Amino acid sequence: MNQDWLFGVRGPLPVTGSAPRKTNPPSAGEPGAFQAELDKQLKPSHIVVSNHAKQRLEKRNIRLNDVDLQRIGLAINQVAAKGGKESLILFKNTAFVVNVPNRTIITAFDQQSMKDNVFTNIDSAMIL
Repeated sequence: MNQDWLFGVRGPLPVTGSAPRKTNPPSAGEPGAFQAELDKQLKPSHIVVSNHAKQRLEKRNIRLNDVDLQRIGLAINQVAAKGGKESLILFKNTAFVVNVPNRTIITAFDQQSMKDNVFTNIDSAMIL
């Protein structure tokens, strides 16, 4: 008699011919809950620009349009998904220090301002 064997903790165990049990998939919860969560993850929420960052953007002649803010918002979503709290986001030769939980741009550096600069108090970085 040909018998298949699996090795268990205490040695070989015979494999039975029984099929695995079917389990019901997890409940989807409320109707539309999945779509609402998906929309939340895919859409960037509002981004706050601190007064300090506004001054730096103006002083360094850095202009951000709606598409730029949307891409930064998506980057913030990705950093948040990985657990980042204070992040450096590099985008279009500009560095943004962002408070991720508050979705706030704290400051901004153009390429010239980044030279010889040390970025501290960040726990993550994202390059776009």
